[in-house]
Amino acid sequence: MSQVGTTEVIDGIGILTIDYPPVNALSVHTRKALDEGFRQFAADDNVKAIVLICAGRTFIAGADISEFGKNMGGPNLQDVFDIIESGTKPVVAAIHGTALGGGYELALICHYRIAVPSAKVGLPEVALGLLPGAGGTQRLPRIVGIPAALDLITGGAPVAAKKALDLGMIDALAKEGKLREDAIAFAQKLVAEGGPLLRVRDRQDKVEPYRGKPEIYADYLKKNARAFRGFKAPFNIVKAIEAAAELPFEQGIERERELFTELVTSTESAAQRYYFFAEREGAKVPDLPKDTAALPVKSVGVIGAGTMGGGITMNFLNAGIPVTLVEMSQAALDRGVGVIRKNYENTAAKGRMTAEQVEQRMALLTPALELDALKDVDLVIEAVFEEMGIKKDVFGKLDAIAKPGAILASNTSFLDLDEIASATARPESVVGLHFFSPANVMRLLEIVRGAKTSDAVLATALKIAKTIAKVPVVSRVGPGFIANRVMSPRSRAATELVLEGPTPQDIDKALYDYGFAMGPFAMSDLVGLDVIGRGSNERTLNGDLVKLGRLGQKQNGGFYDYDEKRQSSPSPVAAQVIADFAKFKGVENKGPQSAEAIVARLLYPVVNEGAKVLEEGVAIRASDIDVACILGYNWPVYTGGPMFWADTVGLPKVVEGLRAMGIEPAKLLADKAAAGGSFTRG
Repeated sequence: MSQVGTTEVIDGIGILTIDYPPVNALSVHTRKALDEGFRQFAADDNVKAIVLICAGRTFIAGADISEFGKNMGGPNLQDVFDIIESGTKPVVAAIHGTALGGGYELALICHYRIAVPSAKVGLPEVALGLLPGAGGTQRLPRIVGIPAALDLITGGAPVAAKKALDLGMIDALAKEGKLREDAIAFAQKLVAEGGPLLRVRDRQDKVEPYRGKPEIYADYLKKNARAFRGFKAPFNIVKAIEAAAELPFEQGIERERELFTELVTSTESAAQRYYFFAEREGAKVPDLPKDTAALPVKSVGVIGAGTMGGGITMNFLNAGIPVTLVEMSQAALDRGVGVIRKNYENTAAKGRMTAEQVEQRMALLTPALELDALKDVDLVIEAVFEEMGIKKDVFGKLDAIAKPGAILASNTSFLDLDEIASATARPESVVGLHFFSPANVMRLLEIVRGAKTSDAVLATALKIAKTIAKVPVVSRVGPGFIANRVMSPRSRAATELVLEGPTPQDIDKALYDYGFAMGPFAMSDLVGLDVIGRGSNERTLNGDLVKLGRLGQKQNGGFYDYDEKRQSSPSPVAAQVIADFAKFKGVENKGPQSAEAIVARLLYPVVNEGAKVLEEGVAIRASDIDVACILGYNWPVYTGGPMFWADTVGLPKVVEGLRAMGIEPAKLLADKAAAGGSFTRG
């Protein structure tokens, strides 16, 4: 047998066990073991049925993504599938952990599926810009029906075993911890009953009712137009599922293959696959020794019960970690605690949490009015007003209060962490934990590594990110760190460009069509013009609108006018303010510009700033910048982020575009462009 597969026969049941850590991926080794094992059992007359089971923490979790685009050795996956599916002996897939993607497609090849209650199954390829390419779009509809298959495959979320049983994705539940025994018993019952060997591919009852009804698919795409915008995979998935209903199985498989090939060669899928790995790279810090032990964090203190502090607190309560929340006044404290409770109760009202779970989380929260209440916590996170004097004052007081070894963290989004740390006698214990708002929802956590932050504190911050389900990106100290700094040129460019002729709606539409949820002016109106850029001593475009009482959506409109339902329309008032400000600045109106020119004007400077962040060592790698922009600013994932996108545009074109705008390209960007290099492709 292959080194990752073992076989055994018990009372007429052949048991093939795959053991290929860490997740039994469908690599060349696994395919070889499957091929050898099933051939062996097919030739053994003593074997009446077969159980496929896996060792370790999971069933076959999916394809080996590292093999994509490479010349795969060993048996072809389709040939292995054919051996299993065309065999004359019933095959039972025994599932624990996860059976996702190619792993679940393998389970669908088997005649029956049994899983423990803690298992999850699904076809998540859509997250990689792909569709299930090994028959998943043709077999799943045959056991769950067309409507369920559309949701399951375009959504991609793993399905818990109990729900999977209800849907028909599995055939039986085993007892937790008794999968092997129960799977063997299931197989023995099949042999004893001698029923027909029905392959999933031959089943028609779940797809026949939907045959000849193209409106199902058109309506589904229309209903999900917003969610699917910009992505290719959901549209191809819908076409493939339609083929499952309309075509004979072999023709459906051929159609699936065509649609898969279309995706796997697309820029969108390349971007999503790149991002999949980029998100996992963020926790890897090259100069942090792998054996660095994290410090224990069993209790947390948060200073500031406002929007940020409350959201940060919820992350730890959700993870079962007690939090002491400190505010200056009883009213502010009560308000903050009340918002946290209301958030949880709203979640419970939607059925995503029980009332008991609400109370369990709230019981972990200790409100306090004095910093002294933080004297015993392991980690303190400051979330007070973004002003250096206030931050240093807080850290000076914390230095005297916090126990030795406690980690002192700042949620600053812009300020110099090293200067904040200088207010303490323990700068090695200071780290930045920059959450993005709303902190209980946004997945990005920028971990800011100060000049003196110790390895143990950095390792602890990375472990905390995992504990509270955040995606970490490590940044060195620099104004705005990574995401805020890299994205700030977009706002400046939009403000400059709107004076030259393109209207706010022209600019917003170009950015929306590129893939952002909204453009910069719609975003300004949503946040509030009095919030953005407040404190400026110079005359600004925002300031001129605010002087007219135009604060955005919340009052009198901003760059747009709004009706009672907050639907926007072009504003003649804003147009006049823009024209007056352009005249004040001496900017000539050059008329409208193409969407491509607008996108370049706003986003090439982002790429340039990203190159500077890499040059300066603020970011470790280009992919960290892409992750920060995608998670922090909703940069469209199917473009891969600014640095990946720049590579797809072509770095020489970006350099040429910047120079045409009068912007000197960063040295790193110019050098890579001249050398035919890339930020993200080796």
